[in-house]
Amino acid sequence: MAADKNVFDFTLNSIDGSPTLLASFKGKLVMLVNVASPCGFTPQYSALEAIYEKYRDRGFVIVGIPANNFGAQEPGSSQEIKTFCTTKYKVSFPMMSKVSIKGDDIAPKTGGEIQWNFTKFLVGPDGRIITRFEPEVTPDSPQVVAAIEKALNDLKH
Repeated sequence: MAADKNVFDFTLNSIDGSPTLLASFKGKLVMLVNVASPCGFTPQYSALEAIYEKYRDRGFVIVGIPANNFGAQEPGSSQEIKTFCTTKYKVSFPMMSKVSIKGDDIAPKTGGEIQWNFTKFLVGPDGRIITRFEPEVTPDSPQVVAAIEKALNDLKH
């Protein structure tokens, strides 16, 4: 990705297929997460939803971005993914349509090579990545919560 680009320079399709300008999240603290349904890390949806509900009124949003690049763990259609997430995990944060995050058909990206599902990128209100958390780090872990709290406090100033 070009050095002058940031997360808000891109458009993805929502899980329902309509174009979503990531710039619509400008001014908020955003966590981008590449997600997959039948993955060992899939239970993290519960913690993602919990932190979204806890912080959304303070300007925090999570954006789930399904990808089928790792172990073919997201083979379903957008509708199947949406149904799975809302039924099993009560996901209410924005979900995008499936993209490719590795290989020749890679979607625009930033933040370095993604190694597996449920890599989390914390993006500041200016669209620049503040930090990233690898899949093993749960969304409700002390280090993630501390990073969210600090960034939200910085938003107020």
